[in-house]
Amino acid sequence: MNFSELSDSELIECYGKWLEELKKRKIIRTNNAIGDIGEFLAVNYYNNHSGLPKMQLVMSSSANIDAVSKAGERYSIKTTTTNTTGVFYGFNPPGKKENHERPFEYVIIVLLNKDYSLKQILELDYSTFLKFKKWQSRMETWYLTVTKKLINESKIIYDKNSK
Repeated sequence: MNFSELSDSELIECYGKWLEELKKRKIIRTNNAIGDIGEFLAVNYYNNHSGLPKMQLVMSSSANIDAVSKAGERYSIKTTTTNTTGVFYGFNPPGKKENHERPFEYVIIVLLNKDYSLKQILELDYSTFLKFKKWQSRMETWYLTVTKKLINESKIIYDKNSK
């Protein structure tokens, strides 16, 4: 399909058809296509490579948890095409002690190229997440910035450049 030949209206309609097909194939579960695509790619990668935990997605309404391993470990999966992840809700603001148990054991960061091809999958344990989390004052929540230092302290699960 040559998108440049489509009218503006036809091009916009393609987005809805694209979402519909992704849902039909069970690649996405919601209209948050980028997040769902990252979850799909991460879980499939883990499940299809030996030495990695086997996992399954949880209900999309589960706060901060996107997948659970067969051993019961909880994973928060964040997908981005930039160097900034989506936000983590439910944590206290800076300077206020956390008053609950950890909501997950691991964070998986799925980095996509601008064309949405898989670039990298990183895994951080909870203590590494705490070390690198940054406060987003406008939304009053936390996020991660993918830096060289964060990458160096993460477990690199997949890296397109090392293939």
